[in-house]
Amino acid sequence: MLTIDAIPALQDNYIWAIHNDTHAVLVDPGEAAPAREFIETRGLKLEAILCTHRHHDHIGGIVKLRGVYNVPVYGRRHPGTQRIAGNPHITDDLREGDRLHLEALGLDFDILEIPGHLEDHIAYLAPGMLFCGDVLFGAGCGRNFEGTLAQLHDSLQRLARLPDDTRVYSAHEYTAANLRFALACEPDNPAIQQRIEATRQLRDAGQPSLPSTIAQEKATNPFLRCDSEGVLRTLQAQGLADTGELGVFTALREWRNHF
Repeated sequence: MLTIDAIPALQDNYIWAIHNDTHAVLVDPGEAAPAREFIETRGLKLEAILCTHRHHDHIGGIVKLRGVYNVPVYGRRHPGTQRIAGNPHITDDLREGDRLHLEALGLDFDILEIPGHLEDHIAYLAPGMLFCGDVLFGAGCGRNFEGTLAQLHDSLQRLARLPDDTRVYSAHEYTAANLRFALACEPDNPAIQQRIEATRQLRDAGQPSLPSTIAQEKATNPFLRCDSEGVLRTLQAQGLADTGELGVFTALREWRNHF
């Protein structure tokens, strides 16, 4: 039986550990020490490291972990340039349409390319579970560092079309802050109000607010609700014109950047 645990790292990152009783895979290990402690205290064998993208807070622990475990590192290979840092740790390059088989866990991931946060961002999708890095957060989405806002919007719409019961394993504990913005966007949305209270209870108990589900995100995440009458009313009251879903998404992302 598989278990998925959140390992807190750095300031607000989660390293996701997918494991059974004997073997484990780590997703986005931005820090080595907490990941190594998790593996060793449970007597697990590390089988692989999965990367969604190349930001340092997602790959910063790989060198030390591979120095101990020497496992394959899966992700989108990016050589980098003088201007853009690459990811030199990838041993196995993954692209859209690839399937990653993890024998020790009896698990297969389909690879989705979801640009918009970074151009080469990928997600790992298996039945009932999505590891989406910094593209989709609890009640929010990542900033647009590379590519276009249209790409980010398209990537989010693609994820929103996944089955409603798909669990969403985002890489940061941003849910409470994102819900404050979501409430400003849709103050009359009862699902947002309920999620604020549920998130408060989880965090007060020292528990992560994640995973969420696709259904929950579609009900409470303003970036997946660009056609919502409540969101449109709020933006129109601020003098922002409705220029279609991409225009609404662009206005929301700009507002969130300064919220």
